[in-house]
Amino acid sequence: MALDDSAPRSGPVPISAAAERTGITPRMLRYREGLGLLPRTQEPPTGRGHRHRRFTEEDLRTIETGLELEQEFDIPPTALAFALRVLSEPEVLARVRAHGERLGRLAPAPARALDYEKQKAMRLLGRP
Repeated sequence: MALDDSAPRSGPVPISAAAERTGITPRMLRYREGLGLLPRTQEPPTGRGHRHRRFTEEDLRTIETGLELEQEFDIPPTALAFALRVLSEPEVLARVRAHGERLGRLAPAPARALDYEKQKAMRLLGRP
């Protein structure tokens, strides 16, 4: 999905124009924002205390990149959102990695030399 290069580049655009430019609906843009797949906005609220999101060219390129990843790997937006969570949260990464090891899809992480020395010391002290 390529952005429409014929569209004018006059600054941030409202969600309806962003949807048209990216080829997805405003509802899907809101959904993707809820999943954390859109860049955070730095704009102050407009209107009566409501934030009316406006999309920059960089935002639109980021959305397009996400859509391309989903299409290339044949995954839904939720899978991409979870992949980003795994990459950004060490505890989640460790749990997913351990599951992959139990399944036999991932080789166990190599033991660090320090871990080996610690285990050796614990055995010498008679502790498990």
